[in-house]
Order: sequence, then C-alpha cells, then structure tokens
Amino acid sequence: MEKLIKLYNKDKKLVVGLMSGTSLDGIDCALVKIEGNGINTKIKPIYFHNLPMPDEIRREILQCCSIESSNVEKICRLNFKLGELFAHTVISLCNKNKIELSHIDLIGSHGQTIYHIPQNSTLQIGELCVIAERTNIPVVGDFRVRDVAAGGHGAPLVPYTEYLLYRSENKTRILQNIGGIGNATILPKNSTLDQVIAFDTGPGNMIIDRVVLELTNGEKSFDKDGTIAGKGKVHKKLLDEMMNHPYMKTLPPKTTGREVFGVDYAKSLLDKCSSMNLCKEDIVATVTAFTVESIAYHYEKYVFNKYHVDEVIIGGGGSYNNTLISMLEQRLPMISIKIQEAFGYSSDAKEAIAFAVLANETIHGNYNNVPSVTGAKHPVVMGKIIV
Repeated sequence: MEKLIKLYNKDKKLVVGLMSGTSLDGIDCALVKIEGNGINTKIKPIYFHNLPMPDEIRREILQCCSIESSNVEKICRLNFKLGELFAHTVISLCNKNKIELSHIDLIGSHGQTIYHIPQNSTLQIGELCVIAERTNIPVVGDFRVRDVAAGGHGAPLVPYTEYLLYRSENKTRILQNIGGIGNATILPKNSTLDQVIAFDTGPGNMIIDRVVLELTNGEKSFDKDGTIAGKGKVHKKLLDEMMNHPYMKTLPPKTTGREVFGVDYAKSLLDKCSSMNLCKEDIVATVTAFTVESIAYHYEKYVFNKYHVDEVIIGGGGSYNNTLISMLEQRLPMISIKIQEAFGYSSDAKEAIAFAVLANETIHGNYNNVPSVTGAKHPVVMGKIIV
C-alpha cells in the first residue's frame, strides 16, 4: 500500500506501455514520461522498442486462439510464457538504452487477446504477476474486462488516450489505427469526452499478412511497403463480395477481431481466389483494397453525415504500407491524411503509449473507458494493479 500511495502522489512518472496486438508481429514497448493525470496529462515519448514475436510463441498463440486446437493447458502455460516475454521486453528496452529498471515507476500491459466475445466476455493473457516479479515494478493490466462487465465491448480502449492527446478546438480529426484490425476514433472539434465516437472499421493488416504468408509459402509474413499490392490490380467483383460481409452492416458501437477476420477467413478467401485463377499480386491488391474500402465505408456511413472532417491521422503498422496509404488518399481525396510521425509520435508506438497512459489513469482512480465508444452502461476504472 505504501508503494501505491507513493506512486499516486508522484506527479511525474516514467511509465512503460506494452502492446501485443492481433497482427502477432511483435511486442511493442514504449517508455514515456507522464506528467499529471486526467485532462491535464502531458506525455513525452522517450524510447520505443519492438521485440519480434518468436515463431514458436506466435504458433502457440494461434493455437490458443482457435477453438479446434486450443485447450486449457495450452492457455495456462502460454499465460506464463507471455508474462516472461513481456518482462524480457521491458528489461531489453532498459538495457538497450542504459536505464536502471529501478527508475521505472509503472508498467501498463495490454496483454495478448486470446478470445473476445463483444459484450459477453474477453480474455487477454500474459501474466501480470510474472511481469511484476521479474521487474520489481508495479504493473497495471487486464484492462478490457471491467468495461465488458459494465456491459461494454471492452474495445476500443485507445480513444480515451487519443482524446487526451489529439483533441482540438478548431479541427475535427479521425485517428485511424491500422494494426491487425482497423479502428477509428472521431474527435469532433472542441468536443467533450462523451462526444467521442469510435469503432472497429474491420480488417487492418490481418488478412493482408495471412494472405502474403500463404502465397509466399512462409517466406514473407507481410507486404513490406505494399510492394506486392502495388504490382497488382484490384478485382472489383471480389472486393464487392468482401464488402458484403455481415460486419459491415453491424451498427456501432462494434468491435471485431481474429475470430471473424483470421485464418479461417483468409483460407476461405484464398480458395475462392484459386477458383478464379487470380495471380498473387491481384489477390494482395484486392485484400489491401478491402481494408481501404472498409475504412472509407464506415466514414461515409457514420461520420461524414455528421461532421466535416479536417484530417485523418494514421497509426499502426499499416501506416508504413505505401500502397495502402496511396489507395486511401485516392479514395478520400477531400481529406488531409497524415501519419503519427507528423505529430512527433511513432506510428508503431501509438498503442503501447496508450496503455502507459491508461495505467497512469488507473493508479489515480480515474475513469478510463469511454461508454459512448464501448457501449458500457457507465464509466469505470479499468485495469488490475499488481504491486
């Protein structure tokens, strides 16, 4: 308790945020300096480190995400393995940048989503006690479950931190993350927190990555710079079929994940492409266009009829896919599209920074979900604290 009180009373903190997302490409680890809390929060990014996900662990995660191949023993063991890996990532960041672990005040860990049933239940693993034991640093994690318990989707969670960092008195902004899944946060100009809108737009890099992995027989795990897609042509009929997916017709607040757009979806899609004799480049171009079209569709359906949008700010790994960004610019020529780097933040680090901020809010007992976004019945303080 004494350690928590000391942390609560400390106005400036060094906080590490950890994020392992649906793309399974690695663990993002961001060290930030946080001053204050709530609406007065000030953030200064210091270091960012990405630990590539070991192939063996990636396979185990995919097994645990699958109803067919998962079991309680696999999930139990993986929970501790990921805790060790998350702790190792924090220690690696400190060693790399010659920072004493004892100088870190707090760790915020999202964990690894194994299964997510919106407004019913959700499971993220990566044992918090292991992280705390290996680092001797207080840890906050398992954020989503409290929002779900309050009737929410447990996602998206980043909009709270985006409101703190990107709200503007004279610009309406969309923060579009393109990780494994795409999600958008709409910040109307001069808005209050309860006016923030957010939802998952559908697939981000998830289908692209899986299709590339299969088409290259495992030689490539993603389309670097969008090179493959850039050589192909979008198959309009197939894209139209993909856009008829039931998720597109679901009303916000809504979330999705690997359960919907994961391995099974990609395999079914590739079978269809094979019967249509599509070449590799055209397949990748079409699934890339699916991500773009699903983003544009949601803007047109739920945003443009309410707000004049001044700019879209892209974060996540998709911001480095030049073909995807070019497609989005062509699809939305009336809007200024920027990436996180234009604001002094790393596109890769965005979500890791968010969980550092959310952890700080938890320590201060501040509500850190956005009910208008998640559908929760009321605001809650998300996160479990391990000291």
